[in-house]
Amino acid sequence: MAFDDDSSPFCVIINDEEQYSLWPISLALPPGWRGCSFSGSKAECLAFIDHVWMDMRSLSLRRSANLSAPAR
Repeated sequence: MAFDDDSSPFCVIINDEEQYSLWPISLALPPGWRGCSFSGSKAECLAFIDHVWMDMRSLSLRRSANLSAPAR
């Protein structure tokens, strides 16, 4: 399987909730996900995700938290 082969090229993908994952370039993207602007080895993609994905909460949860935050 492509996920088990660390030497296979991967790309970073993102969904509508702004959650990141890596995906083998050789496979079709799963429904609900779109390609991102980074590809490389599995380790490089994981490092990229670690660098850019600062808030692990989904977009809808972040929006909900912002709406319920008290005004200052």
